[in-house]
Amino acid sequence: MALASSLVLATPAVPAFGAPASPSAGRGHPVDPEDTALRFDPAAYTTITVTVDGSPVHVRWYKEICYVANPVAAAAQQPGGPGGGTTTIPDPACGYQSMNVFVPESAFGDRRAPVYFAVNNSGWMASYLRASVTPGASYDSSTSNVGAALKAGYVFVDVANRSRGLAGADGSSPGKAPAAAVDAKAAVRYLRLNDAAMPGSAERIVVNGTSGGGALASILGASGNSAEYAPYLAAIGAAGIDAKGRSTLRDDVFAVNAYCPITDLGNADIAYEWLYNVLGTRDATGSNPSPAAAAAIAERFAGYERSLGLRNPDGTRLTAATMLATIEQEVVRSAETYLKADPAHTIPPLGGTFEITSGGPGGPPVTKSYVNDWIDVDPATGEVRSVDMAKYLAFVATQATLKTTPAFDAVGVDGNTTSRTETDLFGPPSQKYSNYTEYSWNHNDVAGDGSGLDDTGLTWKQYTAKRSTVVDDQVHLINPMDFVGTAAADTAPNWYVRHGTRDRDTAFTVSVNLDRALAADQQVEDLNYQLAWNQPHAGNYDVPEAMAWIAEAVRKAGDPLAPGHRG
Repeated sequence: MALASSLVLATPAVPAFGAPASPSAGRGHPVDPEDTALRFDPAAYTTITVTVDGSPVHVRWYKEICYVANPVAAAAQQPGGPGGGTTTIPDPACGYQSMNVFVPESAFGDRRAPVYFAVNNSGWMASYLRASVTPGASYDSSTSNVGAALKAGYVFVDVANRSRGLAGADGSSPGKAPAAAVDAKAAVRYLRLNDAAMPGSAERIVVNGTSGGGALASILGASGNSAEYAPYLAAIGAAGIDAKGRSTLRDDVFAVNAYCPITDLGNADIAYEWLYNVLGTRDATGSNPSPAAAAAIAERFAGYERSLGLRNPDGTRLTAATMLATIEQEVVRSAETYLKADPAHTIPPLGGTFEITSGGPGGPPVTKSYVNDWIDVDPATGEVRSVDMAKYLAFVATQATLKTTPAFDAVGVDGNTTSRTETDLFGPPSQKYSNYTEYSWNHNDVAGDGSGLDDTGLTWKQYTAKRSTVVDDQVHLINPMDFVGTAAADTAPNWYVRHGTRDRDTAFTVSVNLDRALAADQQVEDLNYQLAWNQPHAGNYDVPEAMAWIAEAVRKAGDPLAPGHRG
């Protein structure tokens, strides 16, 4: 059985879809030469066998499909190898703009099956092509989203994308924003172009991602069909962009399954400093190396939050004055949901201890004890009596050290040139990085980096007022908050968003704001948002619940091939 489960077969069999089809206007779309070049070949697969829950599953693997006609060449040597060195990539021509498509046997001839569209970048880093389904592998559908998707009969797609850290063949940095979002849209367009020839339905694309991937999933779900991306899509030869830059295909998606999305980067520092300074958390945990900077950044939060015009479910306005109470309510809901989900679930009493296991890359798991001094639960009813927010935030900041100040745009500030923050996601491809927030721009003091008041002689407001400035457009084009609820884009109708109650990687305010904005968007039909109890910065820890939600959303949506269906 072990030998059989690892068998890889060259495939002589006739595919379920017959001969390779032209990308048709089977959905009524005209075809241009670039689209013809993006033809999907139904016969070009290899059959592999994996095991899901102890049973063999045959999978057709369509390998390394380049989803754009004009891919951007990458350097063969990419940064980030062992010990901080480099990694050699096998496909510099299109390895960052390709996808692997895996079709379980139950979906071989099924054009209605959902497409589980996995984006695998973390920290907004570029994501080289990967294969989540590997020959001979075993999957537990209760813990593996890959196994659960295959068991459910979904087409599983691993999508690579350009983003920060990518080294171009010409020595440039071609992954600057909005490259990741543009590539994800191009991949969706490839699936729509070839919908009639491919297994699965491009009308049932479910985008899954964690951290930077959660942010990418969110902007993809929020900005469907926005014309603002057309020039970028045209430049890489994405499907459905004609010679005049007009779109002949859609790039909206059916559902978003996002975990701890690192999004709203233009305001992420403001949110972070407000959250961890409003109750003195930085000081209380000895994590305030730049108190003046932290205070200056945090004071901008009230104006920003007010500008969003959001409301809580009870109709009250969501402002800086009500945000802490709102987060507390979400923490209470998280704890009570956890307790009621299973009689075996418990939360330690006041004075008891949380036993938390964590481990860094390459190291063994380490379990530490943390005294519960912040949440009081009635064990008989499973209801929360009280939450001490100051101690709760200190708990979050103690079990995972707080980020620097600034948290997301630190490069170039106070001489910092080694930070791994998202600063290098912005600026022109010819520039290593560019500050993208007002505070960091105005406080950049690294001479010669091309960023900041010191090098340009312009304040942030003066710089962004120039029509030639790209940074402000880049921030906008990866921020779902700028698209949700607007007439300029088609928001995905279904959203499942989780943010762990122990996650200190981004402020809780970011996911709360996204949830409240989605709740006000009339295009959103199903919104399932929670702070996930006792989870850190992570994803796919609730596979049965998430997959059940996807299945129900698909059931409610009906037959994607029914007459009159959109698309």
